[in-house]
Amino acid sequence: MLRFILRRFIEMVVTLWLIVTATFFLMHAVPGSPFDKEGKALNPQVEQNLKAYYNLDKPLIVQYGIYLKKLVQFDLGPSTSNSSDSVNKMIARGFPVSFQLGIVAILFSIVTGIALGVVAALRHNKLIDYVAMIIAVIGISVPSFVVATLLIKYLAVEWGLLPTATWGSWKHIVMPALALSFSPIAIIARLTRTNMLEVLNQEYIETAKAKGLSPVSIVIKHALRNAVLPVITLLGALVANVLTGSFVIEKIFAVPGMGKYFVAGINNRDYSVIMGTTVFYSALLIFMMFVVDVLYGIVDPRIKFHGKES
Repeated sequence: MLRFILRRFIEMVVTLWLIVTATFFLMHAVPGSPFDKEGKALNPQVEQNLKAYYNLDKPLIVQYGIYLKKLVQFDLGPSTSNSSDSVNKMIARGFPVSFQLGIVAILFSIVTGIALGVVAALRHNKLIDYVAMIIAVIGISVPSFVVATLLIKYLAVEWGLLPTATWGSWKHIVMPALALSFSPIAIIARLTRTNMLEVLNQEYIETAKAKGLSPVSIVIKHALRNAVLPVITLLGALVANVLTGSFVIEKIFAVPGMGKYFVAGINNRDYSVIMGTTVFYSALLIFMMFVVDVLYGIVDPRIKFHGKES
């Protein structure tokens, strides 16, 4: 177990370093300057002073070294569009909101997706199975921003059930969370249904039926545990999908989360903000993949953490 954790930790560090390196050099390869506002260039002397303040006047490899040194110290630097604000402070303000929204969306996706998949498998080739799979196909096909637009049109504008473009209570979470969870629900439902159908045809399920176990006990204690293993494997990718998709959704619903700063950073060519949010989310997602690996082993005891994983 300890060897597995150590190896995975080293892999996480190397992966994060590769992401940081690629993002840094790609960011600086983009034409233009972070100090050009709406195509209007600054006074050359002023721009030179600003570049010196942000270390942008130094050779690129030196800038890279400075950035890595600060990154090790958990210093993501000041914003180039607002020197009085730092990226660390922006993350401290925005991430709790994004985290709250993301957790609600992920939990809702898992519970609803698994429930739909199980019900569809138990009612295979019946009306509820067809309805669940139609919903799944629509969920996979329709982008989240289209779902967000439809939710605003009907739930907020037409029927006046929920508020929009504000934040503060549980009502403000509902529509963004629904928009984010629509696609993950569809993916989880289809995957759960497929695996449930396969598991329900296994010999040990027939044995459990022969022993007289109740259908509920067979589904929960025997079938569901094995059927959700691929879903657990998929959790890392789903978390990535929800968190990165939240940038667009947060902008649509005016949610004061990380998406607000990321989009503003792109519009302002704010190197520090773009790099900081990318590094932060990359570290978070890599850590989530590690957690998923550990959870997979806990759910399925046949998987060993030493030697070669089976």
